[in-house]
Amino acid sequence: MSKHQKRLSVPNSWPVERKTATFTVKAGAGPHGESGVPLLIVLRDVLGYADNRKEARYALNEDNVLINGKAVSDEERPVGMFDILAFTQREEYYRVFPGEGGRLALTAIEADAAESKLGKIVNKSHVSGGDVQLGLHDGETLVVEDGDQYAGGDSIVVDNESSEVIAHFEYEEGALVTAVEGAHAGEIGTVDEIQVTPGSAQNNVLVSQDEGEGFETVEEYVVVIDENFTGDDE
Repeated sequence: MSKHQKRLSVPNSWPVERKTATFTVKAGAGPHGESGVPLLIVLRDVLGYADNRKEARYALNEDNVLINGKAVSDEERPVGMFDILAFTQREEYYRVFPGEGGRLALTAIEADAAESKLGKIVNKSHVSGGDVQLGLHDGETLVVEDGDQYAGGDSIVVDNESSEVIAHFEYEEGALVTAVEGAHAGEIGTVDEIQVTPGSAQNNVLVSQDEGEGFETVEEYVVVIDENFTGDDE
């Protein structure tokens, strides 16, 4: 199987120039599905910390690059929305956040903010013993004891070390959200109205903004956040 991916056919979320070369690196198996960006692209094309695959592998072998609190050695490991990247030797920390046009972008954060990550609940099921398993947007699953308080569309903050839920944000009118796909990707606002659509069609979400005209998008594209996830880590 080829280790290369044609630049013209990469997902819109990948932060690569499409006409500078024919190929780029192909994402390996892992979280985030097809939208996951290979770590090598982040190191080489976004941050400029490596000029090529060899340099990236050398850096990763030093265990100085962490994703969600865990050292990474595979340069093809997919990176996606709301992942936390830590470069311990440089003392630099980033959150992956939606940028203009839906491209993944990096937001610099403080070290304490890098100790947990945000996840959107996309499914929920009961497991043996009476516990509830939550499925998150990146493919991660989490078993919780008191599952009745969580619903699809809610967001949770998970501690990277203990995997415990340390915050819970409900998906409801009045919630602070960001759009992660579509024409309004990267925009932030407050849910004014959730318009339930009969049948199998997506619900619509009307979002207002303090500065801006607001926007309308489908439910799948919005993620509930709080002020600490807007890039203003004050």
